Amino acid sequence: MKERAAQEKRLDFLVEAFKNDSVQYKDVQTPTDTAGKRRLLRSLMNIRLPGKLDDPILAVQDEYLRERIRENGIVVLSDIPIIRDGMSIWQGDITRLAVDAIVNAANSQMLGCFVPMHTCIDNCIHTFAGVQLRAECNRQMDQLRRSYGRGYEQPTAAPMLTDGYNLPAKKIVHVVGPIVEDKLSPELENDLAACYINTLDLCAGNSLRSVAFCCISTGVFHFPNKRAAEIAVHTTEKWLAEHNGQVDRVIFNVFKDEDRTYYEELLH
Repeated sequence: MKERAAQEKRLDFLVEAFKNDSVQYKDVQTPTDTAGKRRLLRSLMNIRLPGKLDDPILAVQDEYLRERIRENGIVVLSDIPIIRDGMSIWQGDITRLAVDAIVNAANSQMLGCFVPMHTCIDNCIHTFAGVQLRAECNRQMDQLRRSYGRGYEQPTAAPMLTDGYNLPAKKIVHVVGPIVEDKLSPELENDLAACYINTLDLCAGNSLRSVAFCCISTGVFHFPNKRAAEIAVHTTEKWLAEHNGQVDRVIFNVFKDEDRTYYEELLH
């Protein structure tokens, strides 16, 4: 009861702080119910451009987000059974996983999703990591633009590594998957395989022993779910066999029942 009251106080504080931080929405009416306040706060976080936020506000944001994640339930590796060869399936919210790295299906701007309350994994990860994540992504993109030009966008299958901030995961690997605009092609399939290979290479190079992959390029990128699962499993299996012991655990994080079925058929 005491922690619940403290969390409500943090929520009220953050809603007003993020409203005051926003010129456009400074005067928006604050809902009276907890669910409405949570939606407003998340929306304000989603639309906020990368930039400095006062340390006292960040401190409260961090306390609030960590408690939200604790309420949702943190999932550790020992909670997830190995199916074979260090590979597992877990269905649920990837922001709950206490692993060395989770994989974010990013867009080429690498700044997260700016659509308020959008259900994509990019939005969810940025929301629960906190506004520091967008700021770090922006710093990395600024460095790349200084090298490659102002119009630089992150290429397909080129992973970027950031801290996990308030997430249970230590790190986040952001990777842009291929977009299927017309029909599937061998080139697009190779690009998706490269997302897995390059991410695993990055994890191995940074001593990240456990990684949870989302279903890269499915959903709004229109990669067929079944074929995406086949590529994910076969590519990962081959990489693990060729890089013995460099990564101990690979978790295929699914959200839809359809995807869980595909992965179970492939791994059992």
